[in-house]
Amino acid sequence: MKDSDLKSRIEKLKRTKDAIILAHNYQLPEIYDVADFVGDSFELAMKARETQAKIIIFCGVHFMAESAKILNPEKKVLIPDLNAGCFLADMVTAESLQAKKKTFPAAAVVAYVNSSAAVKAETDVCCTSANAIEICRKLPERQIIFVPDENLGEWVAENLPEKEIILWAGNCYVHSKILVEKIQEAQKSHPQAIILAHPESPKKVRDLAEKVLGTGGMLKFVKNSTADEFLIATESGMLEKLKRATQNKKFWSLGGECLNMKKITLPKVLNSLEKDEYEIKVDEKTAQKARRSLERMVELTER
Repeated sequence: MKDSDLKSRIEKLKRTKDAIILAHNYQLPEIYDVADFVGDSFELAMKARETQAKIIIFCGVHFMAESAKILNPEKKVLIPDLNAGCFLADMVTAESLQAKKKTFPAAAVVAYVNSSAAVKAETDVCCTSANAIEICRKLPERQIIFVPDENLGEWVAENLPEKEIILWAGNCYVHSKILVEKIQEAQKSHPQAIILAHPESPKKVRDLAEKVLGTGGMLKFVKNSTADEFLIATESGMLEKLKRATQNKKFWSLGGECLNMKKITLPKVLNSLEKDEYEIKVDEKTAQKARRSLERMVELTER
């Protein structure tokens, strides 16, 4: 089936089944075309929380679809590919976090949304790259266990010297593979370009950037900037979002692809709508605890 036919069929089924398609910024361009909303982790969490649709098709990775289900227990949440996981999320388990909590009993626990429902259930509050500093600043505890991304946690610590951030040995392989040498080469080719880096990037990369921003922050910065050229240090799919949102601006990617994000395709989205595959389920006890962490994130961000 041609892409145009797939898209037409998907649009018809969305209306028939009262479904909404939410997609992360790192998705393929053709997924953008059928999505009702494309955004970063926090924006997607808010959209999932607010939607009136009966079915949510989540075009992203597994932990994102889990979060949507936790925030909408009465809704059917589907992910087009059950194998679209996250290596970073897999670097922390509920059991390993429980052990760390025993070592630091006075510490608050902050979990990046890139974590499983079971891990979220063990935390005091969740965060995204967009609000991690804000969330940690607002917590009354001085000592904070931050999981699972070490680079993001390190960036939070740099911005909050009054806090003791206990880091976890985890990282996103896409961001960790962004090399200083590649940035320096790109700078030679594009000397006028502004460097924007995701906080999941290593410190050496962040230190070279004019701004360190989550994907939503990158979009806002680019739209408001008078600059015309940008080097983007995050997953390469972000360029699609930036190009669609701006005119007469040029972007070059410094990052690679997330293999799991790219597992979501148009045929899989259509299959998900036609067969209600694959449904995300979270046991109620875990969901209740994880929901408190996600809702507290929203509350602290909105204040």
